[in-house]
Amino acid sequence: MNTPLLDRINSPQDLKSLSDEELKVVADELRAETISAVSQTGGHLGAGLGVVELTVALHHVFDTPKDKVIWDVGHQCYPHKILTERRDRIRTLRQGGGLSGFTKRSESPYDPFGAGHSSTSISAGLGMAVARDLAGADNHVVAVIGDGAMSAGMAYEALNNAGHLNSRLVVILNDNDMSIAPPVGALSASLARMVSGKTYNSLREAAKQVARALPKPLQEKAAKAEEFARGFWTGGTLFEELGFYYIGPVDGHNLDHLLPILRNVRDAKEGPILVHAVTQKGKGYLPAESASNKYHAVARFDVVTGKQSKPVANAPSYTKVFAQGLIEEAKHDDKIVGITAAMPDGTGMDLFADVFPSRMFDVGIAEQHAVTFAAGLATEGYKPFCAIYSTFLQRAYDQVVHDVAIQKLPVRFPIDRAGLVGADGATHAGSFDTAYLSCLPGFVVMAPGDEAELMHMVATAAAYDEGPISFRYPRGEGVGMDLPVRGMPLEIGKGRIVKEGTRVALLSFGGRLQECLKAAEDLDAAGLSTTVADARFAKPLDTDLIARLAREHDVLLTVEEGSVGGFGSQVLHSLAEMGCLDGSLKVRSLVLPDRYQDHDKPELMYAQAGLDAAGIMAKVFEVLGADLNTIGQRA
Repeated sequence: MNTPLLDRINSPQDLKSLSDEELKVVADELRAETISAVSQTGGHLGAGLGVVELTVALHHVFDTPKDKVIWDVGHQCYPHKILTERRDRIRTLRQGGGLSGFTKRSESPYDPFGAGHSSTSISAGLGMAVARDLAGADNHVVAVIGDGAMSAGMAYEALNNAGHLNSRLVVILNDNDMSIAPPVGALSASLARMVSGKTYNSLREAAKQVARALPKPLQEKAAKAEEFARGFWTGGTLFEELGFYYIGPVDGHNLDHLLPILRNVRDAKEGPILVHAVTQKGKGYLPAESASNKYHAVARFDVVTGKQSKPVANAPSYTKVFAQGLIEEAKHDDKIVGITAAMPDGTGMDLFADVFPSRMFDVGIAEQHAVTFAAGLATEGYKPFCAIYSTFLQRAYDQVVHDVAIQKLPVRFPIDRAGLVGADGATHAGSFDTAYLSCLPGFVVMAPGDEAELMHMVATAAAYDEGPISFRYPRGEGVGMDLPVRGMPLEIGKGRIVKEGTRVALLSFGGRLQECLKAAEDLDAAGLSTTVADARFAKPLDTDLIARLAREHDVLLTVEEGSVGGFGSQVLHSLAEMGCLDGSLKVRSLVLPDRYQDHDKPELMYAQAGLDAAGIMAKVFEVLGADLNTIGQRA
């Protein structure tokens, strides 16, 4: 039996000696290996299958890692990891201690830029290209960006700057949605090879030399003539207007087309170049090709059938509960509209759109626009619910402050994926929104302790019209609470006592409430009578509740699934202002650690952070300076 060619590839250098025909075999084997690996680990599959040939071609043509290849977002990087000395670990993808599901600088020199968010590759690549020029080096820089990522303004900012600087930079536009280009045929491929080739470029450069000797008015006419002539054959594009030399569209799965074009691009001597490659997400795996989302993100699955091994849910997800609550509110209020930034499925807005298709707006990967768009709607009396993941709302912080908060506009912010998110790791963790929103004047910041509370917070946000309001909730299923048909608005700034005790008070904000209740049971059993309170609001705080907890208990712990500077910091500030920190009260804030946590199972990540029941209990013992036996004797 012949040894698979992929078994001979230990690094991209091993691709250099292979013929074009052998590279096609490698691509087929690489696709099969990617499918096999992801079937065991889960992860992002469709995007990677769409760039298999492109990955092989780039690593064959360019001299990585000296030449820099930057993958935008990183969803498509699994084939890249297999070819870049990580095949032996590819089945640890997204597992604790294993490979990241995204590119990561600390993981490999072949990952020159880490990414988990969209539309950063051209900016980063331009920075690397300019650094190369300043250093007098001669390496290549290639940014690979998808057509979806091109819906973000940052990508166009980078293109505009790259055209202005005229640095030697290659951008590969991976168009896998057919949203820009018509079908690619032999004629367009032939033209693309022609205009990227040495002969055409030599003639073009010679014409430029002649034109430079002409009077300025004639120079401008000559340039326009060249642009018109090439536009006649290849089609004028926005990219040309931004200063890029456009090549394409080209079939991104045909190595006979890709390889000569990339070689021509590699050998070009000046200016930014954009290669428009049309690909198919999920290419080569029928279940992915036929799925509506092209198997964008999958659980473990059976390779033969494509059936995913998803665990049976014991309760509806927080995301679904939010959608149900919003739909119910919208039935009673035709001013409610929904907004999302390219995440209708992830935020539950797809369910809202099923019921109210004309009242839901997906603006694409454009969080900044989403927030200001919502602000505009709010000025006209509408009630926008701008649903964005915590980690992605970071991208629109200036708009939150300048366009919403300062003007006191009643934009509602449902914040999904609060806290730790497991396999997606640090780039997707919802760690900071409580801190960066609760510092804003007039901003109401909420978090439910369970899914029934989430229903009430949806109703609260719908009824509140005095300014911006947010509510954050975790990924995954709820705790199994009975849900009301419709939520009831909460009194702004008022928490609740869930369990009464006398010595220890646990003040929870958000999704750690159940862990606080578990810890309270164990503390009670150890002789420490424990109160559990659900703050509900980080801003405005329930200062009456906080003062009572401080007055009636020896120990007060705040517990939140967010960073330092958030809810706990607000409580400590309030206690200081009320004069409650006189030395008799022992106060501590349990928050996420002051570091970026690597991917793992969420429950293990929370245990490492000390935010599970055992960690909460251990913190109480630490504060009291006693062990379990001593506490039992003193109780």
